[in-house]
Amino acid sequence: MALVFIGVGSNMGDRLSNSVEALRRMASGIRILAVSSLYETEPHHDPSQPLYLNFVVKGETGMYPRGLLTFLQGIERDMGRKGKRDGLPRVIDLDILLYGDEIIRMRDLTIPHPLLHRRGFVLTPLSELDPGLRHPVLGRRVIELLEDLKDGKMVRPYLGRGWWKGLEPSLPSAKDI
Repeated sequence: MALVFIGVGSNMGDRLSNSVEALRRMASGIRILAVSSLYETEPHHDPSQPLYLNFVVKGETGMYPRGLLTFLQGIERDMGRKGKRDGLPRVIDLDILLYGDEIIRMRDLTIPHPLLHRRGFVLTPLSELDPGLRHPVLGRRVIELLEDLKDGKMVRPYLGRGWWKGLEPSLPSAKDI
């Protein structure tokens, strides 16, 4: 089993329902160990877009990185995501941030996520879950990366830990979160 961290974001439609549904669907292939607080964040590419809701999931999976990517892209597609172009609003966006301490560079898959260290909307919830976690390429703890971040984008608490409880009674592995 590999320890994975998945970044989740939504800025179209009912962002909270989209987030809960994505979590529910991920739990069918990932053993959910922890879920960060929910954060409302500014879009990085187009400030005229609606604000995002973002969070990070810590989990375990037996899927290899390519299989995990296919699994997550299937969830995105099934939930109505159209294309993967940067800068577009998203019903749901699921990104593999870390897969153990693996460093993977393929045409369509880079782990750790290549922008992880530059994004407060990822570093904030990731450091909440595991502040001592080290970036496998940079060798720095995520809390240090967050402290040094100067992107100027708003990341504000939206709902605290356990935000999903009671919103989705059928979450397959809710007892493990």
